[in-house]
Amino acid sequence: MPGKVYRTAMSSMAMSHTLIAAGTDDVQVRLCDIASGAFSHTLSGHRDGVMSVEWSTSSEWVLYTGGCDGAIRFWDIRRAGCFRVLDNSQTQLGVRPPILKRPAVSSKFFSAAKSSLGDQNWLKTLQSKHTGSQSVKGSSSEKPSVEKSRQKRIHPGMLSTLDRATAHYGVVTGLKATNDGMYLLSAGSYSRIRLWDIESGRNTLVNFETGRIQTDRAIQLDTSDDPALVFVPCMKTVKGFGMWSGRTTLMLRGHYESVNTCCFNSNDQELYTSGADRQIIVWSPGGSVEDEMAQGEVAEDKDNWSD
Repeated sequence: MPGKVYRTAMSSMAMSHTLIAAGTDDVQVRLCDIASGAFSHTLSGHRDGVMSVEWSTSSEWVLYTGGCDGAIRFWDIRRAGCFRVLDNSQTQLGVRPPILKRPAVSSKFFSAAKSSLGDQNWLKTLQSKHTGSQSVKGSSSEKPSVEKSRQKRIHPGMLSTLDRATAHYGVVTGLKATNDGMYLLSAGSYSRIRLWDIESGRNTLVNFETGRIQTDRAIQLDTSDDPALVFVPCMKTVKGFGMWSGRTTLMLRGHYESVNTCCFNSNDQELYTSGADRQIIVWSPGGSVEDEMAQGEVAEDKDNWSD
């Protein structure tokens, strides 16, 4: 690698490739092929080092990257250039609204129109409407067509460098895609956590409570399914936020130095955390059977003196 490696990620659902995405202090994201032991290709677009990388949970070809330039970029590794750059100013409130289906026009309407106008008149009206719509489009300004022609001339890999939208005002230190593939969590400078709608690319405006998040190194977030919690390393503690409320529902203390990684095991409902104190701690929702037996033995050994 050309520099310090901040983060690596491998797709959990990939069936066609064995690529490992690596984010370094270099501006390029490198995809490593473990079958050949070499770089398959690089992704160019960030203007500073890449501190966080995350594969999509719905497509094996889509990769999310967060850089020290505050940008979050979406990549399709099968083509050049990123296809989306998240913009903090593009917002939507809360959960994605349901997709409204267009009402289907019944055949009775067309039959009634034919009978009232006649077959020939009905075709003439449709042709006039069609030509009228084309004339209106042609009479509009020619600026959009010129801009489209310019965009076609530019290489798609260059378009990603021209887009200067930012998702965080500082370093993007962590990314986490939800298991359903619908939302993306990001952590950045100024201790900000944001929840993005992946389909629309908009900020959902969930107001997460403040917590100190380190900005000099990459952190690993994780989520639980039910209830929907977000586990975030906040210096020496780990906080669990409600995904849609943004409120702190739990706080885990046990590390002596800053926590770097959170990993949730949905099968056993356990959380694994690691930190700079060289410790790996397992957090479980309830005590084990051995702990309960030990507590019972201690209770039996107590003296039953009465005052």
